Amino acid sequence: MIGYVEITPTLIQKIPILSMLKLVTIQQNKIQTEDHYIINNELDDLLNKELVELFLKANDCIDDENFSAAVEFYDLILKIDPKNISALIDKGVTLQILGRIKLSIRSFNKALQLSPKNIDALINKGSALHLSEQYLDAIACYDKALKIDQKCSMALAYKGLSLGELGNLTESISCFKRALSIDKHCTLAQISKDTAQELLKSINPNSKKL
Repeated sequence: MIGYVEITPTLIQKIPILSMLKLVTIQQNKIQTEDHYIINNELDDLLNKELVELFLKANDCIDDENFSAAVEFYDLILKIDPKNISALIDKGVTLQILGRIKLSIRSFNKALQLSPKNIDALINKGSALHLSEQYLDAIACYDKALKIDQKCSMALAYKGLSLGELGNLTESISCFKRALSIDKHCTLAQISKDTAQELLKSINPNSKKL
């Protein structure tokens, strides 16, 4: 799976993309006879191989920054397996890169209908809402992710960004610090914390460094 999309708020200029690809296997139907069961398994194997090939082609397009072509491959995957959560999320992330935010949110919503506790879908939907300047709605997505996993450093870092855009610099810095306490290598949280502290200092020169 692609992972988290790049956003460019005032507080921070870039968020890294990329995570591991995850395939959702096609559910097998219950077949009464052994012969039909074997045939069903063979068909599933063929479909799964086709899905893997399509995902690899989509990834190649992403590497080449041919994002429109990648979306077409995700659509082909979803024609074969409409409930493929990885394809829905990756399609949403790619649509965000293309600036098609409403469509990306729609794709994340479909993924969340199938898997309401999917943290990747929640965080990516939050980042799409952030891009639409719907910061409170974005924070709501991050809070849902944090209820599922309190130690999700990326959800904390993204929440900090949205809080910063709302002018809540003290709270945003707190989120960045919590993210770093969980993952000291979280570059997004470190850069954002430093930026937020500088902004806070410029607003109130007498404030102590948080």
